[in-house]
Amino acid sequence: MFNIGFAELILILLIAFVVVGPKDLPKIARALGRFVRYIRNMIEEVKRESGLDEVESEFKNMERTIDESVRAADIRPELQKTQLSINKELNEIKKDVSFKDFKSNMGGKST
Repeated sequence: MFNIGFAELILILLIAFVVVGPKDLPKIARALGRFVRYIRNMIEEVKRESGLDEVESEFKNMERTIDESVRAADIRPELQKTQLSINKELNEIKKDVSFKDFKSNMGGKST
């Protein structure tokens, strides 16, 4: 939900320590934890009642299906294999046929 790093958390705790004081800080932290839990429960309840959680899971399933279809339809790996095979064959042909052989087959003199 929140993307808070360690440094930000330390800064927040230091500010809370200075503003609230060490005596009341645990009480404030518990109250804040209860409030966050209450808000999360309310959000989950709204999702359940409105059916948003079902829609969200449907979208995730659809996204997964689309990703799998795109991966299955991707012909690039096959094209790369074919290209490597063709290049290998061409290199073998180049080794077998040299320019001298070509000249001698055409009736020219080799030097």
